Amino acid sequence: MASALFMVVLLAMASSVVLASDPSPLQDFCVADKASPVLVNGLVCKNPKDVVAEDFFFQGLNKAGNTKNKQGSNVTPVNDLNTLGISLARLDFAPYGLVPPHTHPRATEILTVIEGTLHVGFVTSNTQNRLIFKVLNAGDVFVFPVGLIHFQFNPDMHKDAVAISGLSSQNPGLNIIADQ
Repeated sequence: MASALFMVVLLAMASSVVLASDPSPLQDFCVADKASPVLVNGLVCKNPKDVVAEDFFFQGLNKAGNTKNKQGSNVTPVNDLNTLGISLARLDFAPYGLVPPHTHPRATEILTVIEGTLHVGFVTSNTQNRLIFKVLNAGDVFVFPVGLIHFQFNPDMHKDAVAISGLSSQNPGLNIIADQ
């Protein structure tokens, strides 16, 4: 009887182990076919025989975005990283510019300050709802955990700030919490 009970417990424990991960891609890459009328999760792939180096190239992150808006900030996304699992953007801040509190429900964000100073932070989601806050200068890096409310703010009244942001999803999502 004891050995039968032991076997039942052992089988129950063995069957409750679950492993999960993103599936490996079925191809080396999937360059978006913007001309296709077909809609899927992401975009339809170009024929690999038609793919060229320009399909993996983006020009313009050296150009400042227009910050003449109520937030005093601009986000320039690098688009069409279809199925590559990442996103990239340039963030420009006028003096006192703000990227208002927001979340990315499907991605962790890593931000590198290129020029100026930024105040950055996020709020934990546990019962404490703590603000994790840091002042960043050029060359500093900060990570915002997936799904947490976070912000970036240029506290300088005279100088612009610039940052590069990488996200761990081709479609990180964006939920603006407050934009006033």
